[in-house]
Amino acid sequence: MIDASPRAKLLDAAIDHIAHHGGAGRSLRALAADLGTSHRMLIYHFGSKEGLLTAVAREVEARQRAALAGLDPAEFWRRLTDDDLRANEKLFFQLYGQALGGTPGTAEFLDGVIENWLGPIEARLAQLGVPAADRPAHARLGLAVARGLLLDLVTTGDREAVDAAMEKFLAMYENP
Repeated sequence: MIDASPRAKLLDAAIDHIAHHGGAGRSLRALAADLGTSHRMLIYHFGSKEGLLTAVAREVEARQRAALAGLDPAEFWRRLTDDDLRANEKLFFQLYGQALGGTPGTAEFLDGVIENWLGPIEARLAQLGVPAADRPAHARLGLAVARGLLLDLVTTGDREAVDAAMEKFLAMYENP
């Protein structure tokens, strides 16, 4: 990364660290030590531990949305279910539950958590030939199915069953 801001460097380091070690259960001071910085720097850049974790989850989501346009649906699913993303997916669902439950510092997580995906999914559906009038409903359905199966995967670890379910879902779009 060329001339990245200190915040961007910390965010990248946090994304990498959480992907390999988790982080939601760690204190802000412990996360700071893991990242080679101080808890004060994390507070300065992210406001709180929850702010840091929210920034991590939002950035991972943004990177996944950017990848959606260039991959066919089966390739995108393989990317989403890659073992290297498992800790980030767990973090996503942990933050989702905390935000819905009103945990302080997590409300921002809900901003765009659905809406930010609908446009990119609708654009992909257009490429698959889904009629324009049907795209909004199909986009929400696709997002719900993907998130539900990801939750299943992080809960059960049953990759074979989750992949089989997604394969059945994607088959509905082979000849729209």
